[in-house]
Amino acid sequence: MMRGAARVCLATAALGLAGCMVGPKYSKPAALTAPADAGQQPADFKESNGWKQAQPADGTLAEDWWRIFGNAELDGLEAQVDVSNQSVKAAEAQFRQARALVAESRAGLYPTVSTTPGITTNRISSSIPLTEPGLGEYGNFALPFDLSYELDAWGRIRRSITAARADMQATSADLATVRLSMHAEMAIDYFELRSLDAQKQLLESTLATYQKALDFNQNRFEGGLASGAEVAEARTQLEAVRAQSVDVGAARAQFEDAIAVLAGRSAESLSLPLEPLATEPPAVPTGIPSQLLERRPDIAAAERRMSAANEQIGIARAAFYPTLQITASGGYEARSIVDWFNWPSRFWALGPNALQTLFDAGRRRAVTEAATAGYDATVADYRQSALNAFREVEDSLATLRVLEQESAAQRVAVEAARKWLELSMNRYTGGLVTYLEVVTAQSTALANERIEVDLQRRRMDACVLLIKALGGGWDVSKLPS
Repeated sequence: MMRGAARVCLATAALGLAGCMVGPKYSKPAALTAPADAGQQPADFKESNGWKQAQPADGTLAEDWWRIFGNAELDGLEAQVDVSNQSVKAAEAQFRQARALVAESRAGLYPTVSTTPGITTNRISSSIPLTEPGLGEYGNFALPFDLSYELDAWGRIRRSITAARADMQATSADLATVRLSMHAEMAIDYFELRSLDAQKQLLESTLATYQKALDFNQNRFEGGLASGAEVAEARTQLEAVRAQSVDVGAARAQFEDAIAVLAGRSAESLSLPLEPLATEPPAVPTGIPSQLLERRPDIAAAERRMSAANEQIGIARAAFYPTLQITASGGYEARSIVDWFNWPSRFWALGPNALQTLFDAGRRRAVTEAATAGYDATVADYRQSALNAFREVEDSLATLRVLEQESAAQRVAVEAARKWLELSMNRYTGGLVTYLEVVTAQSTALANERIEVDLQRRRMDACVLLIKALGGGWDVSKLPS
């Protein structure tokens, strides 16, 4: 009889091991559906011809991409992001959680063994009919072992493992996305701060010049060569620039605090010395559009979630088939501790069983339809992520191209404004014009110089955003298996 039960269990186990996988097989859909040649990516970025490219030897971005700016201070700040940034730590914890869920799902491939040992004293009522004489009180010593094993005949467990693994990989890509965002934010905030340093230096230099102009007009006024209005104009110019300098200082403090938070430090623990921005945007290797889908962690996360959603369809369809299990129990049970582990005190039970839902008012069908709709939603999210990625690269390339042209034109405007100021001051000293012309020339020169500094900041920010849009040196080979 025992041999017959064993044969039944072995046959049932063989059925489970050779069981089919119900549900659709996953195949990654095309990321692009237009134009007519669906799924085909362009050979090159539309705006790449207007932006200087890196040499072929530098064809890919490194994982520590911020080093291409050649700024040791920025390198040190970026190094603190992975170590101390709390957003990165939270994303890393979520990845570890998802990795643990893979192990939890994989445990379904193996049997569950449990035991509930117990020692009890029992008394049976003597008033119960047919009670055996002398059996009023007895002990019960039990050491049972129970085994339960679900046969994965329809692939539900295997699909659960695959789905959990895909979710874990998506969470890993989410971690890479957070890291990339935090590193990019650090670089942008750093260049914003250094741009404000350049503004501060410009305003302090202008203050010194305006102070000399005020002293010059004050002396002329005392000598009867200038009016009080001209002195007032010079003082107004001076104090207006002083107010701008104070405002720049306040903005700089905010960016310094933001950098401290990104580095996982308190605001008062970080103080960066004044250092005006004087860096040209480096050449960035953009690669080709067909590589972009492999380099963006957010696209990889969307693709992995699409794979997990496909597995959910198979899991939902497996619910239409019976659940097959093998259960076994055995151990020792006796009325006294002396007989507890004697061979006659053993017991066992072994056999397969099946559970089939006969009627659920359409619940399983609804779950399957919901899983299918969920998969369709992830496909749309994946394709939207791809479209956004191409747009972000094109936008950054266009911005860099236009800003480079604008910077060249602004350099000419700055030189012209300085020349105008020099001529106006000479004409005023010679008594040919009023001080109003000098004030106008001063305002124009300062405004153009501040625009030039701001254009430099915008170019550096656009360079960082281009690197971020390209994935920052990440690729799908870094996904954990």
